[in-house]
Amino acid sequence: MNRILAGQLRTLLILGRASNLPTIWSNCLAGWWLSGGGNAAKVPLLLAGASALYLGGMFLNDAFDEKFDRQRRAVRPIPAGLISAAAVWRFGWGWLALGLALLWLTGPAAGVLGLVLVACILVYDATHKLITASPWLMGLCRFWVYVIAGTTGADGLNGWSVWCGLALVLYIAGLSHVARRENLRGPVPCWPLILLAAPLFLALLMNQAEYRWPAVWLGLVLALWVARCVWTVFTSAPVNVIPVVSGLLAGIALVDWLAVAPECPWGLGLVFLILFGATQLWQQSIPAT
Repeated sequence: MNRILAGQLRTLLILGRASNLPTIWSNCLAGWWLSGGGNAAKVPLLLAGASALYLGGMFLNDAFDEKFDRQRRAVRPIPAGLISAAAVWRFGWGWLALGLALLWLTGPAAGVLGLVLVACILVYDATHKLITASPWLMGLCRFWVYVIAGTTGADGLNGWSVWCGLALVLYIAGLSHVARRENLRGPVPCWPLILLAAPLFLALLMNQAEYRWPAVWLGLVLALWVARCVWTVFTSAPVNVIPVVSGLLAGIALVDWLAVAPECPWGLGLVFLILFGATQLWQQSIPAT
């Protein structure tokens, strides 16, 4: 019985791409801190609500992709017979409902923006295999996580959360363009990799005087990590994009750390570093894509 339960739990974790949850938490913490922090009682609700919406989006992603997966990704839980499509639909809608309820508890603004995020999630899930703009939709989903988190900060939503959220949109769009090659033939295009540098440019642009050096050093860390992830794209050998995308997904925590770097206390910086490591560790047992 324990093996059966463990197998069922693993199926749910795979459907939810749960290994990437630490990057959702880092998004929330960055948006919250950039808007003044404080209101600590709202943070657990924020983290739980955003996590539930992420899980709901991932479950519905598989539900919408059932036909595609039966043809090209037979190892996914639904075509592999590990769970029924009907159950995945129920789980997906249930997670979205729970996430919205939790965000409403953090405040009316977070609740309303949560509805906007859900709309973006559903549009992405329904169309990402059909339109070339889907990487930007994925980035937009992460942007709204930043904005929602910003509404829970003591200062309310401000320009820092918005601008850093927009830089994250470009980073997510870049890695999502690479991720699309997982199911498409041909070489990985190099131009989306330029988008991965957006957080670096924004950090150097917005941080002046004494704030410049923390941004430079953390930006260097992020640049080295991205370079480590994508170097195989520039080789002549066939590229396995799965480890490339997994590494870039883990790098989201570094992007978030860079966003708060100028006035980030060492304790919060350590949290971002732990979330970065946790994402990589969990990806070893739960596929990131």
